[in-house]
Amino acid sequence: MTPRLDIADGVATLRLDRPPLNALDSAVQDRIKELAIEATSRTDVRAVILYGGEKVFAAGADIKQMQAMDHATMTARARDLQDCFTAVARMPKPVVAAITGYALGGGCELALCADYRIAAENAKLGQPEILLGLIPGAGGTQRLARLIGPSKAKDLIFTGRHVTAEEALTLGLVDRVVPANEVYAQAHAWASRLARGPAIALRAAKEAVDTGLSTDLDTGLTIERAWFTGLFATEDREIGMRSFVEDGPGRAEFR
Repeated sequence: MTPRLDIADGVATLRLDRPPLNALDSAVQDRIKELAIEATSRTDVRAVILYGGEKVFAAGADIKQMQAMDHATMTARARDLQDCFTAVARMPKPVVAAITGYALGGGCELALCADYRIAAENAKLGQPEILLGLIPGAGGTQRLARLIGPSKAKDLIFTGRHVTAEEALTLGLVDRVVPANEVYAQAHAWASRLARGPAIALRAAKEAVDTGLSTDLDTGLTIERAWFTGLFATEDREIGMRSFVEDGPGRAEFR
């Protein structure tokens, strides 16, 4: 089995689909990148769900494969590893991670690439690479620190400990905790709502936030201003404002 896209009504589910634990070996990483690029380019995809299945999100990298790699091999592979996750993070569409079971190591790093994270009550998250004599290599040291702050990120990375869904919620590592049997349904509801929204404005909002976080405030405001004014040239802006004036807020049907 291999990761795949299931698409319906504007929502694409990127299913990891490598039983039993969705270990992220090189082939799976490359396939995730391919699917992220495909979801980015397809006009029938308006929002994306990252999903490992009912039992597990992703328990991490394929350690047996990594154990066989020497320094030269991993040096050649490391950029491809990061590019896989970056392709997910840079999808210009809303992305939600539906986290069940374990999201550890590379699995946690993949969840960090989403815009929003919904976790099962029994989920476990963490960056245990330090226990292997390593550090996270697929964005964990960078995205985790940006999401929850450097000191909290260092605690998780230095100790390699797993955190429960409730602690992850307190840390800001996940955004919602729900019963395990509701994770996918709630993620789908989140994605479906946004799939009906104004696609260009959502892309603008995502890029303004993500790009602005990596620069200074003045540059961020310049990015925001360029997108804000540019949206006045879109049909969705006309539809949204006309609907607001004529019917009240929240009733626009965007194209």
